[in-house]
Amino acid sequence: MNQDLQATDPFLHSLTQAVLSGVSPSREQAIRILTDPDIALLPLLHGAFQVRHRYFGLGVRVHILNNVQNGYCPEDCNYCAQSKNSQAPIEKYTLKSDEEILQGAEKSYQSGAYRYCIVLSGRQPPPARVEHMARLVRQIKESWPVEVCLSAGFLDRDTARKLKEAGLDRYNHNLNTAESHYGSICSTHSYAERVSTLEAARHEGLEICSGIIIGMGETADDIVTVAMKLRELNARSIPVNFYVHVPGSQMGPRNDLTPQRCLRTLALFRFMNPDAEVRAAGGREANLGAMEVLALYPANSLFSEGYLNVGGHGMEKTKKMIEDAGFWVESVEQKD
Repeated sequence: MNQDLQATDPFLHSLTQAVLSGVSPSREQAIRILTDPDIALLPLLHGAFQVRHRYFGLGVRVHILNNVQNGYCPEDCNYCAQSKNSQAPIEKYTLKSDEEILQGAEKSYQSGAYRYCIVLSGRQPPPARVEHMARLVRQIKESWPVEVCLSAGFLDRDTARKLKEAGLDRYNHNLNTAESHYGSICSTHSYAERVSTLEAARHEGLEICSGIIIGMGETADDIVTVAMKLRELNARSIPVNFYVHVPGSQMGPRNDLTPQRCLRTLALFRFMNPDAEVRAAGGREANLGAMEVLALYPANSLFSEGYLNVGGHGMEKTKKMIEDAGFWVESVEQKD
């Protein structure tokens, strides 16, 4: 992007320089990023790219997700196809075999993925399941140079410690939305429980992966609140998800998102969390459409090969998009 893009926008120039100097945007500035029509999109993305380039250069970390347990969830998150109240015709299964999970790790590494993400539905893993996951994590880390992230519901410090000792790199538990909006998307657990899980993981030395889903009726202030909370929690990986309705899920179809809103949100999270891995995550393809490649300017990470119950681009198409835009796919072997 051209260096002159921000020359006529003092707000963006000042904001970018402040973030590069270590000064976080104020709430008022953050809300302007999302809502001010006088802030043009390309100069905004250019500013976010300057910050992204400072910490990550042109590298893109591709994650592959393995949904190893699907459905049968006791929670009522109304955006989710796996919710206990969902009527979505998804395939339900209790747990994939060890062989399938290990094969997924090998395939992820061989395809060039930076991180292998193991996801289980449910509220909280029982002790036997924790031991099982720890054994699998240990085996993966001993076999392939790929980072491993696990998402298995709520956990306490003892559980987090066992997973850390097994070699787990990151634990995922998304905040999804702001505390003030949380009651409108879920009633079977609280926002505070999610924060507690992240704090337990971080206390035991696990990097935390936590993000948001936009397009669920939240306000711009709600989005900014989540970005600030994740900065406070020192989230090292932030997936920004864009709501996609799976027919049968309780929330139903919504029409809250445009490509511009999605890209502005990615830019906001980059400015608010400059050195964190910001990921253009679930719903990227469906909501960004022809503007998808622009997500690479604020974000340094993508999912490939699909999501939990929604498909996505395969690895070859993802790589081609990255390389055609002048970026490159980062591998764990290249990590400092």
